[in-house]
This record gives sequence, structure tokens and C-alpha cells, in this order.
Amino acid sequence: MTESTARTSAVPAPTTAELVRSACARATDAVLAVEGVANAVETTVTALHHVQGSGDVVVSVPLDSPAATATWPAIGVTPTAMLEITDLAPLPLREPVRALVWLRGTLHPVPATEIRALLDDIAAEHPHPGLLDVGHTAVLLRLVLSSVIIADSQGAEPVSVRELVDATPDPFWEAETDWLRHLESDHADLVAALSRRLPAALRRGRVRPLGVDRFGIRLRVEREHDDGTACDTDVRLPFGAPVHDVAGLSRAIRALAGCVFLNGLRARST
Repeated sequence: MTESTARTSAVPAPTTAELVRSACARATDAVLAVEGVANAVETTVTALHHVQGSGDVVVSVPLDSPAATATWPAIGVTPTAMLEITDLAPLPLREPVRALVWLRGTLHPVPATEIRALLDDIAAEHPHPGLLDVGHTAVLLRLVLSSVIIADSQGAEPVSVRELVDATPDPFWEAETDWLRHLESDHADLVAALSRRLPAALRRGRVRPLGVDRFGIRLRVEREHDDGTACDTDVRLPFGAPVHDVAGLSRAIRALAGCVFLNGLRARST
């Protein structure tokens, strides 16, 4: 079980729509559930998913999958579908799921005349090896959204499609995995210093880097109750101001940790 305080504007953080966009951008695990004949639900693991600027979501699925066959024009219906996206932590945490995103809407085939341009657009934003399978073993489908929900340690919250369209992923979404792994494996001293900013009761647990964005860093504190059951807590430590590049991110983390050697300063040699 993971605990956290409710979302509050008092702590600078990404908007809920930005959280959804970031989770969709970095997550590789997604399942498409399609409502078929007689309300039967068929699921398909997607090879890739991509949120377009319009708010539609393009997914790639195997040619012989239930999702692909459900959109055949011969069926004469437009199936309802839900894409479940799992945002996993980059580190091997006791509870690895950071968030779940549910994108619901209607599923449509992508016309053959639009596929090449669509593949080029997706590749320009985020090249993905699964794009090479389209037209061979995979097919592109378009999910036209009607509702968006995200659930994490702070609860579940809906996001309007308009908010999703207007939002962008956090600038550090792509580098986050490598950055957090490097922080834990090579900078235990910084993690220990950050943990000293936590309430005293949380310092007795194992503190792990959970996430980072332009507004701050999130830590996971893995603890146990007196009876031995898990009692994990997520805590956000905000930066003094939003950051926009890797150099600024490094300075902000060191400032949070109380490091006096910032902006290239070094200790005086003896």
C-alpha cells in the first residue's frame, strides 16, 4: 500500500493533464480492451501508443488481434475501447506502479492513405521500433477519446480531453529513467541528504528516488507497520523554482540536498 497526501496547489507540481501526458509518453506497458459482440471484452497488448496533438491516441496492434478485427468495416459498428497505460517506476521498488491511466473512446481504423504521413509524424516526435512493423505484422488504429482518468498514490482524477490537448509532457520525461537510476546507484549521499528533509517518522524507512519533473523530485519511502505489513509513502520535495534543462535540474537537486558547492564551485584544495 502506498500513501500520500492529496493533491494541493500549495506544492508546485505538474497539472493532472501534464501527469497524464508524461505517463503516456514514457510508459511502454499498455493494454487495449475492446467491447465486441454481445458486450464481450477482448484485450490486446499494444506495441506502441502515441497521443496526437488533436487528443486522439494512435495505437499499433497485431494484425490478427481482437482489436484489429473489431474495427473491420464489414462489422458495421464502431467499437468502444479503453486503453490502460501503466506507468512503472524506473527502479525496482516494492510497489513498481506509479500511476495508471485509462483512456476511453471509440476505435477506428486508420485509412491506408494516411498511414505513411502518420508514421512520419510519430517518428519525428518519438522514434519507436514498433513503427517498422506497421503494414507487415501490425496495424495502426485511432482511439477517439471521450474520457481520461489517472490514478496514483494521491487518488483518481478525471481530465477533460481539452485539458489533455492543451498539456505537454514534462521536459524531463525522456531522461527521467536514466537520471533516477544514476541518482540511486552513484549518488547515495544526495539521496541521504534529501531524506533529511522528510518528517522524522519517514526517515526510518528506505528512501528511493521515485520521479522527477521540472517542479521537484518525488521520493518513495518504503516502511513497514509494527505487524510487518508494507506501509510505503510518496513525498514530493519542490524546487525553489521550476527548472528547464539538465544543468538547472542538477543545481536544484543539490540545493534541495543542502550542497554548498553549486554552479561549478569546488572545495578549496589543501
